[in-house]
Amino acid sequence: MTAMKDKISGAIDKTIGTVKQKVGEVTDNKKLEAEGEAQKLKGHGETLKGDVKDAINKV
Repeated sequence: MTAMKDKISGAIDKTIGTVKQKVGEVTDNKKLEAEGEAQKLKGHGETLKGDVKDAINKV
């Protein structure tokens, strides 16, 4: 994947994760809340991977 694709994928996962987490909080669904948090963390990782690729390409 290119750096931009990683960053876009990361942003999507962070957004979906946030929605899942909030819905889990409102409905008192701890499983959904945890899934949302995990998906947000995955998104942060993908964004970081894109940032690293950008840094490497600049070198």
